[in-house]
Amino acid sequence: MANRLYLSGTCGPIPGNRHVGVLCTVDVSIMNEGTIPMATPPSDKTTRQAPWATKRGPLDQHPIRRLLPWLGVGSLIALVAWGLWPKPIVIETGTAIRGPLTVRVSEEGKTRIRNRYLVAAPVAGKMRRVTLKPGDEVRAGATLLTTIEPAAPPLLDPRARSEAEAVVAMREAAQKQAAEALDARRAAATLAQADRDRVRTVKRDGTISDADRDRAEGDASIRLADARAAEFALQISNHELALARAALERPESLGNQNLIEVKSPVSGRVLKVFQESEMVVGSGAQILEVGDPADIEIEAEILSRDAVNIHVGDSVVVEQWGGVAPLDGRVRRVEPAAFTKISALGVEEQRVIVRCDLLETPEAAKALGDRFRVDVRVAIWQADDVLIVPAGALFRQGNEWKTFLFRNGSARLTTVNAGHSDGRLTEILSGLQIGDEVLLHPPDTIQDGSAVRKHSL
Repeated sequence: MANRLYLSGTCGPIPGNRHVGVLCTVDVSIMNEGTIPMATPPSDKTTRQAPWATKRGPLDQHPIRRLLPWLGVGSLIALVAWGLWPKPIVIETGTAIRGPLTVRVSEEGKTRIRNRYLVAAPVAGKMRRVTLKPGDEVRAGATLLTTIEPAAPPLLDPRARSEAEAVVAMREAAQKQAAEALDARRAAATLAQADRDRVRTVKRDGTISDADRDRAEGDASIRLADARAAEFALQISNHELALARAALERPESLGNQNLIEVKSPVSGRVLKVFQESEMVVGSGAQILEVGDPADIEIEAEILSRDAVNIHVGDSVVVEQWGGVAPLDGRVRRVEPAAFTKISALGVEEQRVIVRCDLLETPEAAKALGDRFRVDVRVAIWQADDVLIVPAGALFRQGNEWKTFLFRNGSARLTTVNAGHSDGRLTEILSGLQIGDEVLLHPPDTIQDGSAVRKHSL
């Protein structure tokens, strides 16, 4: 009887292998001819894993092991949800209280010496060099500021010199003419005196009439007067000749003679020297400026719309003057006329000069000089007991003032009626009560009902 070979097997995926693959097992059996082959159950050998397959232990089949991936996915979703969940916005709060409020107008100002004296040349002439410097002390009527001497005559051009020489020649001829006329007048006077003397010697009555005698006396007197007039005419000719010759000459300086001294009109210090070098000046030329630095005031240029509310006697605070504590002052004068000033942005502004006096001048403030820069704050409104909140808590929404109230961890939008403000505090006329907490400088992300929490230091 012949034997026959029978093959049987199974195929399936490789257990524990993530890659694509198939594992096949084959059973070989030899049977005699006439025997019916029967299906052979798989043996333990056929269920064995491949050497390269991942080995599974008893814990791999535990239920908790199977739930671990789902637990990780759930935790990740919870973390994402927690991160996206809205958190309270950190804010700072202020409290509505009652207290004093003063509204002030702030502007840049400058110090100014109240009484300034401009010293000018009283006459035209040659001014000598000014030795004083700004800051030097001067005393009224004692400190010599400068001296002025007569200026030298101008130079003559050729034409002017020829004219002057011709004038001299003419005056010389006139002098000679006057001298000859004097001689003639003297001769006539001598002759008249001789005739008068002869008339006087006649003693006999009736020889010479009274008329002839009077005529001889009068003629002698007239001739003598003519001689004296001729002498004066000669003197005039001499002076005219000297004047004509002086026009041709350039006399030397007379030294210290004929000098005009310019002295300080007040006691104080030199503020500014306009002309220091020696030069020829005209009458009224500016030489220097003096004043008393202790007599100082504050000058500020206020916008005309703010100056309307400023009155004489209003309080003034002077800051940024170089010291630690601000200086107190009072408004002394508000000038009635405004002037146009171009701002840094090129805008025309109408401004008014407001002058203020310092109430007290501490030792450190005595170093302030003329034209020093300061910040001036002038009070235009004041109240002793009003409801106030920080100005940073209010904002405009349309035509209304709004603020956020802090209520139980949330922000509540509230409409308020705001009054005066000094930039730091604002008067509240209605909408808030004493003790209400308001949000300071709320960000744009805050809306009505938003969750907020106070900033913790």
